[in-house]
Amino acid sequence: MNATPQHSQEAAARAANSRLVRDFGLLIKSATRLEQRIDSALRRECGISHTMLEVLIRLCRRPGEEVSQRQLADDLTLTSSGTTRLIDRMEEAGLVRRVPSPGDRRVALVEPTTEGLRAFLQAAAVHANVVEEYFVKPLTADAYTRMTSALGEIDKALRAETT
Repeated sequence: MNATPQHSQEAAARAANSRLVRDFGLLIKSATRLEQRIDSALRRECGISHTMLEVLIRLCRRPGEEVSQRQLADDLTLTSSGTTRLIDRMEEAGLVRRVPSPGDRRVALVEPTTEGLRAFLQAAAVHANVVEEYFVKPLTADAYTRMTSALGEIDKALRAETT
């Protein structure tokens, strides 16, 4: 028995308006809007993009750690060519430098420059202000704790699926 066009349209509308679709859409829209706010503030106040800040965060997280372009691509879920272009732009801006790996000359390590560290500290403060304003302040302390705990559980479940 074939469904009528009217029945198919109604079924499609129910699917499009389902709680799961709506809730996930809200998560994505909120995350996207927050990322746009962060990126705009960083570009305006620091002259760098949010993605550049993410690279600097990764490079500054463990001082002295050797971080390859491949690790950056994996950690930031970027393509290899996208990471190369990003590091090229950051190197031109004086934020990072590539150095050969002592263990494998075929591998380029990336490290922050003095200017990159200065830019990172400025950008980290801008980032914190935007996150506080739009991610933390709208919630009660209890709601914030529950949300971050839930996000951690979601991340844990997703990571378990890929291993």
